[in-house]
Amino acid sequence: MNRTFEKGRIDVISMGCSKNLVDSERLLHRLEAKGLSAVHDSEDPCGEWVIVNTCGFIGDAKEESINLILELADAKREGRIGNIAVMGCLSERYMKELQEEIPEVDKWYGKFNWNLFLNDLPDIAPTGRPWERILTTPPHSAFLKISEGCNRFCAFCAIPLITGRHKSRPVEEILEEVRKLVGEGVKEFNVIAQDLSSYGSDIYGEKRLAELIDRMADIPGVEWIRLHYGYPSDFPMDVLDVMRRRENVCNYLDIALQHISDPVLSNMRRHISKEETLRLIEEIRSRVPGIRLRTTLMTGFPGEGEKEFEELLEFVKTQKFDRMGAFAYCEEDDTWAALNLEDSIPEEIKQERLDKIMAAQEEIALQLNEKLIGEKVRVLVERHENGDSIGRTQWDSPEVDPEVIIRGAVLPIGEFADVRIEEALPFELIGRI
Repeated sequence: MNRTFEKGRIDVISMGCSKNLVDSERLLHRLEAKGLSAVHDSEDPCGEWVIVNTCGFIGDAKEESINLILELADAKREGRIGNIAVMGCLSERYMKELQEEIPEVDKWYGKFNWNLFLNDLPDIAPTGRPWERILTTPPHSAFLKISEGCNRFCAFCAIPLITGRHKSRPVEEILEEVRKLVGEGVKEFNVIAQDLSSYGSDIYGEKRLAELIDRMADIPGVEWIRLHYGYPSDFPMDVLDVMRRRENVCNYLDIALQHISDPVLSNMRRHISKEETLRLIEEIRSRVPGIRLRTTLMTGFPGEGEKEFEELLEFVKTQKFDRMGAFAYCEEDDTWAALNLEDSIPEEIKQERLDKIMAAQEEIALQLNEKLIGEKVRVLVERHENGDSIGRTQWDSPEVDPEVIIRGAVLPIGEFADVRIEEALPFELIGRI
């Protein structure tokens, strides 16, 4: 007997980044506030409605979102789900094309009008404060989105075409959300934005990131604050003073640098030079001794010859970033690079270069981790596995950074433990209480 969908149930599936996840959490809150049965990221969606929050950032992410929608279309034809709704970055950008290609989808929304889904359901209307949400992360940890959009218009990036101009949330609204989440047991706040560096400039006429983080740190119960996605040009240096001064602001900064060669940086329209980048890194490390830097780099962007790539590889080896991600350039529709530069570097060359810098980073990560052997670190316990506890240090963001395996101890999840490191791997630390 074929299974049929579950009436009254709504499945919400979140694709892509943590900023998307926050939108899904807000939708879940509004659905459950009206007494609906809402399920997040089920391995077997079977709802009367299935809502897909899509990603449209790079080619692989777009393909993943489209493939999922097509799979759901098959499930709908077979009666395993009821209706399909699509929201998020991909539909914001390619709404018309997707409507024509996938007629099985019942409702289409973009990045910012997804709340209309509530209006399209009988007797359902948006309620409460717009930032309220149901956490899908562990109850002790939350992503905190402080702004949308971006004004930088880097040559390779489609984000401004999808999300529009940079728009900050008011300080007081963010602090109200933090207080509520602390009351629900959240201890760790991963502050996210497409461009942290510009926070506040649009609504206050000046940057307010340092003030926001300082006031967040004042709230009792806030144990860790971690900063993600700073932009190197016009970086607000005063936030580093807050980081150095406040114990609950993690000595961690995620700042995407993309490249180091001046010709490539110019082609990328990054508004910063090699010399300025090196000076920025030096000052960040000087102002916050012991800070862990995470960055993202790109290989194969137009203008990157062998000389420019070797310059990038040497940059990785000499700067020794604590955390690093990288990807090969993929041309995105309607970006400045797609319209003005020839994507002439073969894919196999892009991948070969990517493999080289990631291999170099793996060696660096091992060297840096080995320096922690014998040291005591504070770890936030996340889960249990084979009689051990697994957690993260202040220098490790959830989902993307290394973890700490605490041997022979099953500790309370969401609590902190002091761990002595006994062994180091490139992307893992091993220790005991």
